[in-house]
Amino acid sequence: MAGVFDIDLETEDVSDTEEDFYDDSVTEPDNVQKEEVELTSECVNRDSEKVGPDFFELLTVLGKGAYGKVFQVRKVQGAMSGKIFAMKVLRKAKIVCNAKDTAHTRAEREILETVRHPFIVDLLYAFQTGGKLYLILEYLSGGELFMQLEKEGIFMEDTACFYLGEIILALGHLHSNGIIYRDLKPENIMLNHQGHIKLTDFGLCKESIHDGSVTHTFCGTIEYMAPEILTRSGHNRAVDWWSLGALMYDMMTGSPPFTAENRKKTIDKILKCKLNLPQYLTIDAKDLIKKLLKKNPTQRLGSSKADCADIKGHPFFKQINWGDLVNKRVEPPYKPQLQSDEDVSQFDTRFTRQTPVDSPDDTSLGQSEELTFAGFTYVAPSVLDSLKEGFSFEPRMRPVRRHNISPRTPNRSALFKCSPSSC
Repeated sequence: MAGVFDIDLETEDVSDTEEDFYDDSVTEPDNVQKEEVELTSECVNRDSEKVGPDFFELLTVLGKGAYGKVFQVRKVQGAMSGKIFAMKVLRKAKIVCNAKDTAHTRAEREILETVRHPFIVDLLYAFQTGGKLYLILEYLSGGELFMQLEKEGIFMEDTACFYLGEIILALGHLHSNGIIYRDLKPENIMLNHQGHIKLTDFGLCKESIHDGSVTHTFCGTIEYMAPEILTRSGHNRAVDWWSLGALMYDMMTGSPPFTAENRKKTIDKILKCKLNLPQYLTIDAKDLIKKLLKKNPTQRLGSSKADCADIKGHPFFKQINWGDLVNKRVEPPYKPQLQSDEDVSQFDTRFTRQTPVDSPDDTSLGQSEELTFAGFTYVAPSVLDSLKEGFSFEPRMRPVRRHNISPRTPNRSALFKCSPSSC
């Protein structure tokens, strides 16, 4: 189901750095007159929109998982009426059966609210009914990078370099917020209509992992899991850079670096086997993969305090202008061929051919279970801004008071995914 960055500014040329994207600060002179507006129910309530399932028309099934489905939907009333979104529906009854699954569901919702980045999926709304949780996300019509990789077989190095660069920026951003992703794989990387990537599916993320912190949960997709997760020896953000190395190998060879006919043998290969690299890879590509796939996490590229800055400085990325990349000034190697905003041609027909039905919600949870999902409701600031557009008022000018203000595998369906509840 439906998917990252250290700021490395060069002050000599701010226009070509990530500062373009981040600099939202405004300095206000001390003598500016400020407007004070009297708060009334009219001006407060205009900034909220209470939505529910009936605000969205189901169009197509995009994916299905253990806890629910993802639909393509159209908003039929309220702000942004007529726009197309992806709607992720999760069943509360299945989630509350396991405390770790409950924690991961809440973490996904909170992370999607917290992070804002060009290469991470946007959350527009979150709401709930008696038995279900709903996440309304931007619709990424380019589909999974997995599908594109399946079509191509392998990527040329310049193509892989582009995608890996955008992924590095997204992961670096998560890390700068104390978040480790832990489920990087082609199925969780989606393309928008222009061909830029977006990370999706934050159900296995872990928050509050800063320098020196570790966590021990066994989770992820086996072929992309770092050795320290498999041995349960404690892991940190370096696991994402192992997964990046496995993904890079997959992009350039057609399969992850360590695979076998069953789960146990795959784990044994990851822990014990030597990495074999095809001769056709360039010297820089081989060197980067080797440094990302160091079994000892302290020796792995990206494991230092500099995090993604060390990876961005590797010769494999010497042609990348990181400022241009984060601001989407680099042309993607592939642009999805789409007929309309509703086009689902880039998604698996196993799902898109199904009749879109959000099954009846007849579940009743106990009071303590319901409290688990308190505070789940969310409306994105961008939605609130759209609600304000048609609103005007005459503010009353008052004297301003001074206050003291304190500061490739042939059959990828055989890949093993392990969630906390099943391991």
